[in-house]
Amino acid sequence: MSVLSAPVHLLWMLTALSVPALAVASQRIDCHVTYGGETQVHSARHVDSPYGVDAVAVGSYFLFKLVFQARPADIAGVRIYTYVDREHGPVPIHQASYALPRPGPRGEHGFTGLQRVYEPVRDSELEFWCEQRTEARR
Repeated sequence: MSVLSAPVHLLWMLTALSVPALAVASQRIDCHVTYGGETQVHSARHVDSPYGVDAVAVGSYFLFKLVFQARPADIAGVRIYTYVDREHGPVPIHQASYALPRPGPRGEHGFTGLQRVYEPVRDSELEFWCEQRTEARR
């Protein structure tokens, strides 16, 4: 083995070792939702269709739906819906759409910035901000 080919073999070996590590990394979106002084983190992983994603209750009045859609590419992105849970069913009061966030550090309040949603009937306020996270799959 020549001196010049040793670095090439080392490079191939490092590449082979890093590919499985990259393959097991998964992106998710974490939204930090505050209502009534309590903050909860709601997470979403890639889905191909938003229709199977359910809204989750936040307190007794708000519903929060987080969709992280990866495909098809022309509509890929993050969509966030906030509803109020009225006696006749959920009523949408806020919707936000974001392009797929790029990895890397963001400001204090992630890629969305701090968002506030007001509901005038009960004078309620919900705050949220979202960030992209990378997690290792097992």
